[in-house]
Amino acid sequence: MRLFAVTAVSAMLGASFAFAQDAPAQSGPQNPAVKSMDQNNSAAPVAGANSFTRSEARSRIVAQGYTHVRHLKLDSSGVWRGTAIKDGQTGPVSLDYQGNVN
Repeated sequence: MRLFAVTAVSAMLGASFAFAQDAPAQSGPQNPAVKSMDQNNSAAPVAGANSFTRSEARSRIVAQGYTHVRHLKLDSSGVWRGTAIKDGQTGPVSLDYQGNVN
C-alpha cells in the first residue's frame, strides 16, 4: 500500500511539472535589447521609440567608423538621421532604437 501511495504522489507531481512548462510566453515589450556596439541586427533602420540622446547617437555612429557626423535629427519614426563620412565617402547615416547604424 505504501508503494502505491508513493507511486501515485510521484505521478501527480510529474504531471504538474509538465503542465507548468506549457505556460504561455511572457507578455510585455518585445523590443530586443541592443546586443553590441559593433553588430547590426537589421539592414535598415527599425522604427520604434528611441531613447538615445543626440550625443549618444553621435557617439554610437562614430564608434562604427563614421566621421564628421552632422545634422542629426530624430524623425517621426524614432530614427536619428544625418550625414557623415565613412571610407572617404559622404552620405546619409541613421541610428535606430536598437542601436543599428546604417
